[in-house]
Amino acid sequence: MDLLKNELKNNIPIVQNEIKQLIKEKGDEKISDVTVAQAYSGLRGIKAFVCDTSSVSAEKGLIIRGIPLLDITHISPEEVFFLLLTGKLPNPEQLNDLKEEFSMHLNIPDYVWNVLGAMPDDTHPMTMFNTGILAMQGDSVFRKRYDEGMQKSEYWEAILEDGIRLLAKLPALGAGIYRMRFNKGDRILPDAEKDWAGNFVHMTGLPDETGNLHKLMQLYFMLHCDHEGGNVSAFASHTVASALSDPYYSVCAGLNGLAGPLHGLANQECLKFVLSVRDEFDGMPSEDSLREYCWNRLNSGRVIPGYGHAVLRCPDPRFSAFVKFGQENIKGDDVFGIVDLLFKVVPDVLQEHGKAKNPWPNVDAASGSLLYHYGLKEFNFYTVLFSISRTMGMISQMVWERALGIPITRPKSVTTDWIRSNT
Repeated sequence: MDLLKNELKNNIPIVQNEIKQLIKEKGDEKISDVTVAQAYSGLRGIKAFVCDTSSVSAEKGLIIRGIPLLDITHISPEEVFFLLLTGKLPNPEQLNDLKEEFSMHLNIPDYVWNVLGAMPDDTHPMTMFNTGILAMQGDSVFRKRYDEGMQKSEYWEAILEDGIRLLAKLPALGAGIYRMRFNKGDRILPDAEKDWAGNFVHMTGLPDETGNLHKLMQLYFMLHCDHEGGNVSAFASHTVASALSDPYYSVCAGLNGLAGPLHGLANQECLKFVLSVRDEFDGMPSEDSLREYCWNRLNSGRVIPGYGHAVLRCPDPRFSAFVKFGQENIKGDDVFGIVDLLFKVVPDVLQEHGKAKNPWPNVDAASGSLLYHYGLKEFNFYTVLFSISRTMGMISQMVWERALGIPITRPKSVTTDWIRSNT
């Protein structure tokens, strides 16, 4: 981790000075107005804080440190984590250094498995995953060093150390929960020689003779790593971390938000819909039949899962990356074939229907079909995979927030009576 730390130690003072100058020159400039409707509508579209790890363009989708997502779909999760933190892709030496640091912190303490083993058999995997993370909070480096009186200038280093230790463990935690919750047998120990995604596949025990499941998980973890700062999981973790809660508390807060059906659970609903189409037509429908099916669904007042996005006004590049993977590797699969056919049908139907602001697919429209093909058929586990990945973004944002001394989040709320009287 020394090489990563050195990169950040060189970058942080530069960024600190740039921001000080920016505030000095433009501190009184307005970046957003708030309407009454926005105040009642989830703060949608309000520019209220800064996140430099990534941004989401309505026309281009996810951009990581200035790089459009589709330009870097070939990189590994370890590389994207380095990129999120530093704004640069690692050189081979830096990448090996990070991988070696991960390999030192792979194992989950026995007490965590004891806690999880005491939970009811039907406990949701996300509940188990968050409980496992929270159970390890006593090992927080930040907590110990804060109690010892470390200087504010050192906060980011402790956050980084906690973050890497936690990230290193998440594949083992997720895979162990998969085997425990779905009766797959004894846990499989991590292999220090494998990369982040490869270790996860290894520890699930899922067959991967071709190596394509490994490639899929590399892509999956990379694509879900971050999505600017205003989504529920990122903003929740940001808010909790701003109180100087350590990464274990802060990540859990974010993942509790991710567990909601309007956020990380959406991929389950998408796959259920695709499978319902398959069952309705006993396999692949024709394009005309699928079009009629979608129209009937809309006319009955139901939505088409996987289509639409709060920000995007274009096909989600994460969806495009998954579709490309599917076309290259599992083109004959019925479930994926329906996903591909829906993409040809649904946008036109939604545009003609006229009620959808965004008729294009989001990431959830495709991801589940690929996991299903490779044997991960337990729907309620999918959000755990999302969580393993998204923690990279949350940790990266926390490191920089502590490095820049961002104060506690404390927006002002007003009452409905105040709005009546003052607007």
